[in-house]
Amino acid sequence: MKAIEIARTGGPEVLDLVDKPARAPGEGEVAVRQSAVGLNFIDVYHRTGLYPVKLPFTPGVEGAGRVEAVGPGVAGFKPGDRVAYGTANNGGYGEVNVVPAGRLVLLPDGVSEETAAAMMLKGLTAQYLIKSTYRVKAGDTILVHAAAGGVGLILCQWAKHLGATVIGTVGSDEKAALARANGCAHTILYRSEDVAARVREITGGKGVPVVYDSVGKATFEGSLNSLGPLGLFVSFGNASGPVPPIDPLILAAKGSLFFTRCSVFTYSAPPGALAAMARDLFEVVAGGKVRIAIGRRFALAEAPAAHRALEGRETTGASLLIP
Repeated sequence: MKAIEIARTGGPEVLDLVDKPARAPGEGEVAVRQSAVGLNFIDVYHRTGLYPVKLPFTPGVEGAGRVEAVGPGVAGFKPGDRVAYGTANNGGYGEVNVVPAGRLVLLPDGVSEETAAAMMLKGLTAQYLIKSTYRVKAGDTILVHAAAGGVGLILCQWAKHLGATVIGTVGSDEKAALARANGCAHTILYRSEDVAARVREITGGKGVPVVYDSVGKATFEGSLNSLGPLGLFVSFGNASGPVPPIDPLILAAKGSLFFTRCSVFTYSAPPGALAAMARDLFEVVAGGKVRIAIGRRFALAEAPAAHRALEGRETTGASLLIP
């Protein structure tokens, strides 16, 4: 089968297209013939070594397709089933991926395989962020960085559905229009506007109870300064680089703030959690409350170009690799 392999960490040039034999599923595993693979910043972190992975490896934690074979001890899946995953241990950038059965979910009617590949990691992330990390409720005003990105578009729509007012930061007028069309009541151009000052203006000086920040280093200070007393800074990515070390006294001085660095892998790990999170996601997508935007599709061999586009913030919504 064809797959992308990384033999050394580095830039997009280390993503090599190779031919290698497909592995038969072992105990508790399922082989998935993939229709589409999701592109995510975690793939970049694995490629660069920010999140270390044993070399060589095939990146990719999100995808969808049909079951090709099941290993011993697998129940609930059979060849031909439409399935998706968003928390695999890499292996996604290929024609076939062997996934632990516990990381797979069956796709309901009405959710296509491309839609699933575009939303599983991003949608499950949005689910835990607004249902568990901070339970968004009607009347809340929240701040979402990278509002026109893959997670951002889902999170903004879902939060609006829950009755929240969403402030979103974006990098261009075009992305601002997209964010407003997907749930943002207010948009802030972070390159030319003072984010915290605009948030204070919008909220009448109160600040927001929660900031969802996947950007990291570039937005860290603005996120802290946008929070009201007892506010929660939710860090779930570092697209611009890791956040600097935090002095706990700063959190006290700015209003007894809370800070968390969270991961979908932790939230989905308990027995039954992944299935429950996926049901919640499928319900809002199938019901039309959340639309999944696929911005770009790349051939598998174009993985280096896909990574350059993602890191250059040239993408909106989800991007897919098509094996």
